[in-house]
Amino acid sequence: MHTVILDAKLAILADAAKYDASCASSGAAPRNSVGGRGIGSTEGSGICHSYAPDGRCISLLKILLTNFCLYDCLYCVNRVSSNVQRARFTVQEVVDLTLDFYRRNCIEGLFLSSGIIQSPDYTMELVVEVARVLREEHDFRGYIHLKTIPDASPELMQRAGRYADRLSINVELPTPQGLAALAPEKDGAAIRRSMARMAGHIADARQARREQQGAAQVVSLPGRTRRAAAPHFAPGGQSTQMIVGADAADDRTILATSAQLYGGFRLRRVYYSAFSPIPDASRALPLAAPPMVREHRLYQADWLMRFYGFAHEEIVPARQGGMLSLDMDPKLAWAIAHPERFPVNLNTAPREMLLRVPGLGVGSVDRLLASRRVRRVRHADLSRLRVPLKKVLPFVETVDHRPGRLLDSVHLQAFFATPARPVPQAGAPAAPAPPVQASLFG
Repeated sequence: MHTVILDAKLAILADAAKYDASCASSGAAPRNSVGGRGIGSTEGSGICHSYAPDGRCISLLKILLTNFCLYDCLYCVNRVSSNVQRARFTVQEVVDLTLDFYRRNCIEGLFLSSGIIQSPDYTMELVVEVARVLREEHDFRGYIHLKTIPDASPELMQRAGRYADRLSINVELPTPQGLAALAPEKDGAAIRRSMARMAGHIADARQARREQQGAAQVVSLPGRTRRAAAPHFAPGGQSTQMIVGADAADDRTILATSAQLYGGFRLRRVYYSAFSPIPDASRALPLAAPPMVREHRLYQADWLMRFYGFAHEEIVPARQGGMLSLDMDPKLAWAIAHPERFPVNLNTAPREMLLRVPGLGVGSVDRLLASRRVRRVRHADLSRLRVPLKKVLPFVETVDHRPGRLLDSVHLQAFFATPARPVPQAGAPAAPAPPVQASLFG
C-alpha cells in the first residue's frame, strides 16, 4: 500500500517539476564510490536528462518536495489558486527514492525544488535536510542540485551550499515590472540579494581552496600539522531561470537581464523556459505559448555572450523591434547584417574575429589557430576540420578561396532563408520535399 501511495506522489510531483528547466549538472566536484566508499558518483552517464557542456548526458531524479504553495504566481500551475492534484513527500521518502533509483542505475543525482508551505524558512529547512541526510547519513556522492527560496534565512542558504553541487534561485521574469504584475508576492530585490550572498560564499570557498592548493605545493616542514581541507560551497555555482513569453519583455530586454546576472552574480547558467498556457489561467497571461524556436534562439544568443565575445546589445539589432530572428541563428544574422566585417582571413585574423564567423565554433577556431602556426590554411583544410562549408565559405578567405559576390547581404539573406512549407490539409497527401538547393561553391 505504501508503495502505491509513493508511486502516486512521484507521478504528481515529477510532472509538477517539468516546468523547471535549470537542471544541468556541469561543474560538480568529482566524487565517486570507487573502493566501496559511499554511494553514487558525479561522473559518467546512467528520469530527467540534462547535458553538461562537454556533451555528457546526466540522468537526474527531478521532483518537487511538494506542489502545495502559499504563493499565487499567475503563470505557475502550482499556485495556491490552481485546481491541481496536490501531493507532498516526506524527507525520508525523497531520500529513499533517490537511493533506490541510483542503485537501479536509473539516475546519477537529484534535482529538488518545492512549492512554499508554512513559510520560506520551513520549506527551505526540509529541502536542505534531504541533502544533509543523503550526504551525511548515506555518504551519497552523486550530484545534488537544490532550488533555493530567496526569502529563506541566509543561514539556511549557507547550509544548502555545503551539501549541494549547484544552487539556483529563479528570477522568474526578465523585468521587475513583469514580476510585480504576475507574481506580486515575490520580491525581485530580495532575489538579487540572495544571489549576491550566494555569489560571495561561492567566491570565498573557491579562494580558500586556491590558497590551500598553493600552500600544498610548498614542501611542509617535518612535524607540521596538516591543515583541514577547505570547504566546498556549491562547486557547480549558481543558476537561474526566466520565463519567456509570459509578459511583454522582448528578446533584447531578456538578454540585457541575462548579461546583468552573469556580470553581477557570476552565474554559471541562465535558463530560458517558454511560457506554457495553464488551466484556469488569468486574463493577464497570453492565450498561446510563444514559438519554441524563440527559446532556442535565446539559448544560442546566450552562448554567444558567454563563449564568443558578443555583447548583448549587438546580438539583437534595433531595427528588428527587439526580437531575435526566428528564421536563422543569431550569429548568422549578425554576420549578414555586418558585411563590412567580412571576409575574415583565416590566416591572419585574431581569435576574437574568427569566433564571429558563422559555422566556426570554439573548438574549430582553436584547431585553426594551431594549424596556421605550421602552414597556411587552405580551402581543403576546412573540409578536414568538418565545419559546415555552406555557412563558413561566404564569410572567409584562404590562400585559394575568396567569397567575392557571395558576401552581398541581399544574396546571403536569400540563400540562408528557410523556405516555408505549406501545411497539408486533413486527408491530403503530404507535400513533396523541397529540392536540394544548388551549392554556391560549384
